[in-house]
Amino acid sequence: MDVVDSATRSRMMAGIRSKDTKPEMTVRKYLHAQGFRFRLHTRDLPGSPDLVLPKYKVAIFVHGCFWHRHHGCRYATTPASNAGQWNEKFNSNIERDMRKQSALEAAGWRVLVVWECELRRNSQTRLDQLSVEITSSPLRKGVC
Repeated sequence: MDVVDSATRSRMMAGIRSKDTKPEMTVRKYLHAQGFRFRLHTRDLPGSPDLVLPKYKVAIFVHGCFWHRHHGCRYATTPASNAGQWNEKFNSNIERDMRKQSALEAAGWRVLVVWECELRRNSQTRLDQLSVEITSSPLRKGVC
C-alpha cells in the first residue's frame, strides 16, 4: 500500500522530468568540461537519445534505474499498489529501449547507457569510463 494518497502520488509522478534530470546534467557537465561537443535530445534519431556526439557517432542514454529497470539495482523497485499495471509499464519501457537501441545500431551508431545508480555510487569513475568508451574505436563485426 502507498504511504501517500492518490492525489499526492499523482502530483509527485507528474513532477518527474524526462529531460534535464540531475543525472543527465551531471553527464553533460562532465563531457563539456572534457571538451566533448554534443547535441541534446536529437529527434531525428530513433528514441531521441539524451546526448548525441556526431563526431564519434555515439548516442548516449542516461537512464533512471526505476523507470528503465536496471537489472539487479536496488532502485529498480516495483510499487506495491497496482503492481500489475506497473509491471506492464516497465515491460513496455524495456521493450521500447531495446527497439531504440537496435534501430540506432542498425543505423551505424554506438549506443552507450549511463545508469542513475552508477552516478550515485562512483560518478567520477563512471564518467571517466564513459569518456574512454566514447573515444574508443567502434567494434566491427567480422573484421580481423
